[in-house]
Amino acid sequence: MANLKEVRNRITSVSSTQQITKAMKMVSAAKLKRATNAIVQMRPYADKLNEILANLSATLEDAASPYMQVREPVRVLIVTVTSNRGLAGAFNANVIKAANNLVAEKYAGQLRANNVFVVAIGKKAQEYYERRKYKVIGNNNELFSELNFENASVITEAIMQGFRNGDYDRVELVYNHFRNAAVQYIVTEQLLPVAKPDKKEAVKTAQVDYILEPSQKEIVTELIPKNIKVQLYKAVLDSHASEHGARMTAMDKATENAGDLLKALKLSYNQARQAAITTELTEIVSGAAALSNG
Repeated sequence: MANLKEVRNRITSVSSTQQITKAMKMVSAAKLKRATNAIVQMRPYADKLNEILANLSATLEDAASPYMQVREPVRVLIVTVTSNRGLAGAFNANVIKAANNLVAEKYAGQLRANNVFVVAIGKKAQEYYERRKYKVIGNNNELFSELNFENASVITEAIMQGFRNGDYDRVELVYNHFRNAAVQYIVTEQLLPVAKPDKKEAVKTAQVDYILEPSQKEIVTELIPKNIKVQLYKAVLDSHASEHGARMTAMDKATENAGDLLKALKLSYNQARQAAITTELTEIVSGAAALSNG
């Protein structure tokens, strides 16, 4: 039978852990509300900007903007958005797994040629790829300390400059898309070069007739860099909300598991205590019987 003191210590430890997970769940819930408000407000603007740009760029040549130039993807940049902290279930692991699968399926040759680069937004991806000797560009872990469009744009501008200079021929973005507190799913999309809409989408968007001033080309030239920055910022906001949703769900599950463990430990403790009492009573009765017989 389990030692009473040992079981009592385990009950105390699990109870403390349960209180911590409850507190972390409440903190994540509060942060999730703010993060959700940010992404919900951002999405309509980002989607509309994308729609307008798709309409305007459908008839333009690739040379109209340096960000539309399609080149053979000899050098590839993977942008991964994770978090700085763990305790969020499979949130970070899913992004890293998706990025690795993307490289294995589309850019295995570039990886063998050592031409795959990584921009990690979030400490977890940064540490993972640095340990595996990938070419990790920069350190962007402080972005979540003050998450805003200006700070995110600094990262995007560096990526855009690298694409303009030919340092990268293609830029892929991998992040968690936020649906609700319980559901987040991985999105992999091409950030650069900016892809033109397919024919069906072009026909759909062409139904909108914009009055353009000064000219279509000038407006597109102005909008494309802004849209790239907006799309990356939206991805970071999506990931930020997803992180808190995933952590809240993970802490809720951890609290529930701790409760189940506490019940099992208390049952074990009561059984051990009952066995100890029974043993003591047996010894007392045996001793009394021995004395009376003597």
